[in-house]
Amino acid sequence: MSFRLFLICLVAISVSLPMAWISLSKILLFIFGLAYLITDHVNKRSDTSLDFLWTPRIILATLIVFSLSILWTEVDTETALLVLVKHSKLLEILMLITLIRTVQEARIGISAFISGQTFLLTSSWLLALDIPIPWVTNPIGRYVVFSSYLDQSIIFATSAAVFWHLRSDKLWPRWIGVALAAAAVINVLLLLEGRTGYAVALVVIALAVMWAMPKQLRLPALVVTPIVVLFGLYFGSTQVQDRISKIVNESQNYSKQVDIDSSSGWRLNAWHRSVQAIEMSPWLGHGVGSWTSTVKQIEGSTSVKTFGEGKTSNPHQEYLLWGVELGIGGMMLLLSLMICVARDAHRFNCGTMRATLSVLVAMAVACLFNSSLYDALMGDFFCIALGLLMALGIRSSLQYESNSPIKTAETEHLKALS
Repeated sequence: MSFRLFLICLVAISVSLPMAWISLSKILLFIFGLAYLITDHVNKRSDTSLDFLWTPRIILATLIVFSLSILWTEVDTETALLVLVKHSKLLEILMLITLIRTVQEARIGISAFISGQTFLLTSSWLLALDIPIPWVTNPIGRYVVFSSYLDQSIIFATSAAVFWHLRSDKLWPRWIGVALAAAAVINVLLLLEGRTGYAVALVVIALAVMWAMPKQLRLPALVVTPIVVLFGLYFGSTQVQDRISKIVNESQNYSKQVDIDSSSGWRLNAWHRSVQAIEMSPWLGHGVGSWTSTVKQIEGSTSVKTFGEGKTSNPHQEYLLWGVELGIGGMMLLLSLMICVARDAHRFNCGTMRATLSVLVAMAVACLFNSSLYDALMGDFFCIALGLLMALGIRSSLQYESNSPIKTAETEHLKALS
């Protein structure tokens, strides 16, 4: 196995391990990945097949805009650069698409990703069965392995879609994909407490049901399925009842007396301050890294109590984070990124396309309630999952589109590498 393929597998597995492994693999990915790209450029082995994808272009454009915003940011350069690095994890998508050069390598990378998620899911179920496992010595929550219930619930709900939609691609036996998808969804809905995880699970279930229906029934299925599942969970699970009731009560308390001590109350206040910050500078925004300082200025005397001492917190809402930093254009950039991923996914075969779109929609929903791309672990998970799936999709389409110009580009590229 080449070091490049080893690196791809390490990155794919890392999102199922503690944060230290993610950080290490990310550093190696950027250092050695950049070295590989420079070597290819020097040897004139350019991967022209990427010219047919829109996602790499929008990622580079986004990071250029974030970098330029340092010129007008309202925070010190050190803070701005630290936040810029956090946004730059989007490059993981581009690096994986570029480093994975064949269908076989893409399949190995996806298999490594699924192996890691299977390990994580199995560990959570062992904890639920009160079976001690040596790699979990200080759990953060019930049935949580390496992260928090928030991260793990979103990750499991998203992975369930990958298990399910790739079950027919011969990456693993079909029954294993079905079993792992069911185990992941049940874990999220009945064991874990992440409310965003519930929302993501409902969405990926709705998409799976929609695609299983005839075309004329897909729209009704997309609308009805999450409602039916939610009602079933609400009346069948006291935990779901408690979590939903908590959201309602916390939101009502915030609307009546601006109670920000609860999770929902804090979010609503952070979102309100973010909207006010966008209104102050709607076109250019306040610059990269400026969210915390800007909302603290608006919050006034209670800013430290509300948002803490740090300089790089976030509103737990990705769209508003980009809006405060880059203005309305920043929010449009984020939406454009998602649109480009969806556009590129339609080039892929059916299973890979549906898996990619499911991960994309899961990310879009998670970004409504958290800064899911900005946050460590969760952001890395989404970027790595999308990078692996897009690499599998584009390399597979290159292999089977034998009469298209893109096939010719791939053939020439593989000859150059041999």
